[in-house]
Amino acid sequence: MLDAKHKGSYTVGMNKLDHAQRVQIVHLLVEGNSMRATARLADVAFNTVAKLFIDIARMCADYQDRTLRNLNSKTLQLDEIWSFAYSKAKNVPEGKQGQAGDIWTWVAIDIDSKLVPSWRIGGRDSATACEFVSDLAARLKNRVQITSDGHKPYLQAIEGAFGSEVDFVQLIKIYGETVDGQKRYSSAECIGADKSKVIENPDMCCVSTSCVERQNLTIQMSTRHFTPLTNVFSKKIENLVSSVALHYMHYNFCRIHKTLRGTPAMAAGVSDHIWTVDEIVGLVEQAEPLSK
Repeated sequence: MLDAKHKGSYTVGMNKLDHAQRVQIVHLLVEGNSMRATARLADVAFNTVAKLFIDIARMCADYQDRTLRNLNSKTLQLDEIWSFAYSKAKNVPEGKQGQAGDIWTWVAIDIDSKLVPSWRIGGRDSATACEFVSDLAARLKNRVQITSDGHKPYLQAIEGAFGSEVDFVQLIKIYGETVDGQKRYSSAECIGADKSKVIENPDMCCVSTSCVERQNLTIQMSTRHFTPLTNVFSKKIENLVSSVALHYMHYNFCRIHKTLRGTPAMAAGVSDHIWTVDEIVGLVEQAEPLSK
């Protein structure tokens, strides 16, 4: 989905974007601005922002796919976060089936380094679960402990990808009654949780989904496509895929995590320094140098 169809230079009227303008645009995008807001703030054409956005996201996805390999992770948490493209599932018009509706982003996080080594965008079904977990398994070199919620597709997906070479437990939270009138705005109170061992012998003291749930809040705040109860959403699935790739590049390599005093990529040993947005822009400039 990340294959760019656009080739050539980035233009603003008759002038090509320089490096500083590209850095400014990417800065605005990773801080949660929409493409139209970014175009207004940077005083460039919307199509200029859209083209740069797609190209940068493609390079970010490719770079992370190559780099996030042979990881020393020990404890992982998995979850899914909901969003939609074009319209919610119940409002998808005829002719848009398969191109619009509810979208789920599956996310894995290493609780020690806070690195997000793998994610997958698709339905909330077994096929997507198997693709997601298989990709995750291919990036790890150690036996790991995994905690997920009670979503049933994880059972088949994790057994198929890891076999018995994993310690897997599901954390099933129990919620109380929803307060009248708050159903749309507030989650019900969590009044307990069941820990269910699934594969081998997980350390029950490490069973939690708090880190990955906090990561869901991070992507909601940084990528407005995920912010509920607003009119900010992706018009195309491809744009959502690009937003997630750019977000996790910035999160993994650029954004300093307070508890780590560095970036997740540094803590995971896949980077030796804090990246800047200049370096992210450089991924495109090195692959397709712009004519001056």
